[in-house]
Amino acid sequence: MGGHWGDRLRDPVFWSDVVQLFKTVVAAVIAWVLAATTFDLPQPFLAPWAAILVVHATVYRTFSRGLRQVAAAVLAVLLAALVGNLLGLDTVAVAVLIVLALGLGSLPWFGTETTTIATTALVVLTTGFSDDTRLLSRLLDTGIGIAVGLAVNVVVWPPLRRRTAIVAMNRIDDGIGELLVDIGTALDQGGGVVDVAGWIERTRDLDEELDQAWALVRQARESARMNPRRAAHEFRDPTYWTDLLRRMEQAVAETRSMVRTLGGPLNPSDSWEPAFAGPWTSLLVAAGQAVADADPGEIGAVRTRLEHLVDELSAGGRSGQWPVHGALLINLRNIIDAMDEVAAANPLGQPPVPLSRLRRRPAGGPGPAA
Repeated sequence: MGGHWGDRLRDPVFWSDVVQLFKTVVAAVIAWVLAATTFDLPQPFLAPWAAILVVHATVYRTFSRGLRQVAAAVLAVLLAALVGNLLGLDTVAVAVLIVLALGLGSLPWFGTETTTIATTALVVLTTGFSDDTRLLSRLLDTGIGIAVGLAVNVVVWPPLRRRTAIVAMNRIDDGIGELLVDIGTALDQGGGVVDVAGWIERTRDLDEELDQAWALVRQARESARMNPRRAAHEFRDPTYWTDLLRRMEQAVAETRSMVRTLGGPLNPSDSWEPAFAGPWTSLLVAAGQAVADADPGEIGAVRTRLEHLVDELSAGGRSGQWPVHGALLINLRNIIDAMDEVAAANPLGQPPVPLSRLRRRPAGGPGPAA
């Protein structure tokens, strides 16, 4: 249990969620206090309601969706007043209100606010709509909540989702390196057993992690838009990150291609020439370890060894197995070429998470970058 919470306290995703929760609570409480105490509104529940709805994960989304929220809330209040004054408060009025509200909410401009108009209008209809004073009160409640939500998300540590993206990217190259090591070790010690299905499934898992990393990078870029923090500028166009992700995508694709070649008709233990099998599997393990350790120097050394192996095989003449050997050599070369820049960039720099003193360090000092 202690280890679990230790990991959570060092997890940037966890701290992003904590900060977002704190800001949402602060916005809702401030909106309630202003509506109930400062403006002395009779039923100020719409203020915290609106504040909760507009505190989003990024400042840009807060403003872009806040505009839709303003329009949805105003339409909801006006629609409730119109239906209430025409039909009163009964089952027919509720049904008509919900149909009209959901119809308006389904318009493309409102995006994800499909049900906001309906729920807000239903609350207003059932709690009072009978005069202009109450109508203005509902509009003021909503306006206070929206304004407070926007202000809190901008002023109180505006979110910059760089940590989550960086952590996701730093984990992917570890997975690529570990997979290469496992493949090389299995080929060297496994007696010809080639787990093609299992290795391909692991490449698919890496593809899913890459998709998640792309989504987090897009979110980090969005979080930098309209963000007043000085650190936001460099993340508004994170071309460096996208280049690294493309390199990791290529490495995963090359690994999958290599695994499919390994599962071909030539069984490694029975058909590979000794001059190729031993050196190549050794290089595969070394490359995987260098990628997992994010060691660009070692990756360069593996590249040099690979070039020497190609020269030796070429000097010895080409056998009938050369197409398979050549394919595997090209796959490994492409993986090395793709991952050298990733290793040089890893670990990507990021500010420490809160309670960073809780970070565990090995007795001999900090471990290798990963």
